[in-house]
Amino acid sequence: MQASMATEPDRGVRRVDGAVRIRGPVRWCREGVQRMKDLLWDEFQDAVQQGLVRHRSILDVVSKFQEAGIRISRALVKSVTSCGCIRINAQKNQFPPSGNLSLQELRTYMNDHLEGELCASCREVIEEEFGRLLFYTAALANLLDLNVYDILIKENKKLAALGLYHLS
Repeated sequence: MQASMATEPDRGVRRVDGAVRIRGPVRWCREGVQRMKDLLWDEFQDAVQQGLVRHRSILDVVSKFQEAGIRISRALVKSVTSCGCIRINAQKNQFPPSGNLSLQELRTYMNDHLEGELCASCREVIEEEFGRLLFYTAALANLLDLNVYDILIKENKKLAALGLYHLS
């Protein structure tokens, strides 16, 4: 069966048997019209593939990936210790004496120990560090021939199926 195809190369859109398919840089999407944010992951991963010139060794990418995670931690600590826009007030979580709580009820007793909000400057630094982590996540996935978007879809399905029990 031959598919009738009309192509709009400038937007990467084609029609196959009346269905609109949007071409991402990594693969053709089969889910009809795909939302832009979904396509963005494939475009980002492709851009990382094209833009990574130095540090192409798996050893370089793994060490840069780990460094990016550490830099996020360091930026968070500096937000507390240097800027002071946020505070960490950690103490043992208090639970009712009965102890018979469901996971849903337990959530109401858990504290994130953060007080305040990131200032614009600290937010910018942490966003930049997260960007670097995403870059090296995509680079590592490329080297291992993995698709980050597909991994996100699988994790989202697990989360939807397992709910509160996912990674608890």
